[in-house]
Amino acid sequence: MVSALRLFTEQEFQEKAQQYSAVLSSRGVHVNVENIDKLNARFLRFNPELALCVDESGLWLCANGMKMQPDWKAEVPRLKRSSLKSEMIARACNLGEKPGLIDATAGLGHDSLLMAHLGADVTLVERNPILFTLLEDSKKQAENDPFLSAVVARIHLVFSDSADYLRLQAEQQHVVDVVYLDPMFPQRDQNQQAIKKQAQVKKQMQLLHLLLPEDGEMDLGDNLLGLAQKIAKRVVVKRPRLAVYLAEQQPDHQWQGDACRFDAYFQHHLLE
Repeated sequence: MVSALRLFTEQEFQEKAQQYSAVLSSRGVHVNVENIDKLNARFLRFNPELALCVDESGLWLCANGMKMQPDWKAEVPRLKRSSLKSEMIARACNLGEKPGLIDATAGLGHDSLLMAHLGADVTLVERNPILFTLLEDSKKQAENDPFLSAVVARIHLVFSDSADYLRLQAEQQHVVDVVYLDPMFPQRDQNQQAIKKQAQVKKQMQLLHLLLPEDGEMDLGDNLLGLAQKIAKRVVVKRPRLAVYLAEQQPDHQWQGDACRFDAYFQHHLLE
């Protein structure tokens, strides 16, 4: 896990940067705040190493001339177009029933945002302190947006390892309607050529891959499936369309799309 990062900011955002630094320090990440004259594209190109930056829009992850944050406000047009009938994820997660749902693979939180918009009460679990802080910042900003405020009120952020969190729920005999899994790195799957033909990873995901390297703290989710099945009436796994099954376990039902599919595993003893 990345335990130390530089944080770039301009003088007028110094106080805000120090606040983020204090929060990250409390979560085990040492941040060295550096004031610069101008935080712009040219500066980022000449400072390509993984770092953080703060401007009027809040906290960003930056590297290789790019910067990224989980921009939930940018998702508003998609949310406004979505419906229970049009979204495959809504059918897979049975969102029409307004389920209690655990998203155990947070990513940038965009799927959680959509599911909350369509009625789910979402617990979003993330263990990486930097990504969690980025998500936390996005939620705070969304709370001030007239359209998003009601949506993010149904999203609850939990700073925890997902496996530990699911084990705790099982120990406490908690049952939830849905656990949603979208493992970030399906490259290990057998259909290598089909996966390689997909479009290049978007800028946001490129930076996320630098923060969460496949051979480091981010796993492929195999262990989460069994843990989720202990507490969820329905476990839904998002996969590339041609990818192998998670943990090599055949699902009870599938919803197929052009680029991805949703595999569902039903725990009938919990449904009774």
